[in-house]
Amino acid sequence: MGLLEDVTKNKVLTGLAIGFGAAILLPKLLPTIEQAAKPLAKGLMKSGLLFFEKGKEVIAEISETTEDLWAEVKTEVEAEQLADLGEEISEAEVNISDAKT
Repeated sequence: MGLLEDVTKNKVLTGLAIGFGAAILLPKLLPTIEQAAKPLAKGLMKSGLLFFEKGKEVIAEISETTEDLWAEVKTEVEAEQLADLGEEISEAEVNISDAKT
């Protein structure tokens, strides 16, 4: 077997080679990674903030719509109760007039 084959089969030597390679390349790559990561992070933060603000607007609209519906339902129920009360009063008046005759 050749030397290259022996080195690639030996996991310790492979790990050391990768570690040394990373130790040499990482300091040179970090500034580039940082330059790319900072605008990306800012963009993500900005998107998150805009999403949060839009969410607040949607919740406010839903809340307003719900309050309007609640007021409409309450008005309808009160109107129905008044109509029922009016019918009961009319029936009572009819019964009173029938009793008088």
